[in-house]
Amino acid sequence: MARYKMLGNTRIELTSEELSEVTTRETEWNDGALDRALLALREKRNNLLTETDWTANSDVTMSSDMTTYRQALRNLPSGLDTVEKVNAKTFPVKP
Repeated sequence: MARYKMLGNTRIELTSEELSEVTTRETEWNDGALDRALLALREKRNNLLTETDWTANSDVTMSSDMTTYRQALRNLPSGLDTVEKVNAKTFPVKP
């Protein structure tokens, strides 16, 4: 299947070298999908943990519900080995 690029207003077919380069870039992008999905999940998880860090201060007694919530957040990324699993993961509800 031919692929094209635009040069001004003209559509030009990619050379075999250009096609190879585009295919390589697309493959690298697709191969990194899981890493990007996990990174986004961890960033959201870390933000939620940061919001409740104050409950771990030495002068605050953390409730068991909060302890369970924070542990569930820390456990979120475990066992996620596909983008579909990452996208299907639900976050625990804050007590």
